[in-house]
Amino acid sequence: MIQVGELLVSEDLFDVHFVCDLEACKGACCVEGDSGAPLREDELGILEEIQHIVKPFLPESGIKALEKEGAWVMDSDGDFVTPLVDGKHCAYTVFSDDGKAHCGIELAWKAGKSEFQKPLSCHLYPIRVQKLADTEALNYHAWSICKPACVCGSKLKMPLYKFLKEPLIRAYGADWYSQLPDVAQAWEEYKRENSGL
Repeated sequence: MIQVGELLVSEDLFDVHFVCDLEACKGACCVEGDSGAPLREDELGILEEIQHIVKPFLPESGIKALEKEGAWVMDSDGDFVTPLVDGKHCAYTVFSDDGKAHCGIELAWKAGKSEFQKPLSCHLYPIRVQKLADTEALNYHAWSICKPACVCGSKLKMPLYKFLKEPLIRAYGADWYSQLPDVAQAWEEYKRENSGL
């Protein structure tokens, strides 16, 4: 891990190349997994407030799940997450005719109906934020469904921290993000200097 400001950052943010390839994965991160998308406490009230805005963008199955479970739930680990439809995909998921999964919250935002783009954990993915005693750690979550994104990122030579520039700035601010290019360069130099060890 590398300390950047008050945060701990995995070297994977600089080493892993990544660009989402929706044509290949079909938005599987909205569908796969044991529970819904992780939520921050300050997002719970926001999701409750925008239900009437988001629901017109959702399929009937998602609306029913939200009406039954609520705007958010607590999973078996005690974490706040988005509800699921029949234990499967996120209740906020919208499937297009070609089978791609899209976020209904984000569709409402794109339509100018809401100021909340989507949960930060979704925006930051495949970075997962780990709460520590006095800081946070940013880790790369390697998942087989994202293999096409790694292939695409490698072709485009796009390191993860650059691909996630917008959500990282949303989460931690432009001043914090502005440190990352220098950190990336220093990390590359360190690797070159120590490659023979």
